[in-house]
Amino acid sequence: MIEVGILSDTHGVIHPEIIKLMNACDFVIHAGDIVDETSLEMLNPKQRMIAVKGNNDIHITSLGEVELLDLPGGNIAIEHGHLHGHIQPSHDSLREAYPNAKVIVYGHTHKQVIDKDQSTWVVNPGSAGKTRNYGAAKCLKLTIKSERDWVIEPKIFDDIF
Repeated sequence: MIEVGILSDTHGVIHPEIIKLMNACDFVIHAGDIVDETSLEMLNPKQRMIAVKGNNDIHITSLGEVELLDLPGGNIAIEHGHLHGHIQPSHDSLREAYPNAKVIVYGHTHKQVIDKDQSTWVVNPGSAGKTRNYGAAKCLKLTIKSERDWVIEPKIFDDIF
């Protein structure tokens, strides 16, 4: 079994419960708008952390705009999403950009979304920090039980932190 924590739009602050959840996972994916790169130091997954630049991360030169993570049963494409529609990234555009992905992770809107309407899932963990989190910090947890059994769960934490 493989556990993948997915977060985005932290803007320098990560909810303590989300840090705890991420650090219990094998992999952590951060879909951008990190803002303060030192905040990533709190994330210590068992195997690897993958992070991409958001539209507010131009100053973070160590990160790319797109990453791919190969896992048993498929791969995950990660990008911030702002280049696929400014206000609301287009899921169709994301699926066209990554036709071979099993899951596409994006951020940008700060709103949690799990779109499993097609064979390529498109997910947004929502804001894991305090900036525009709409009343609660959010993230996702992907559990890969086998190559064919991928389960994604929304996680929502009280805004008081």
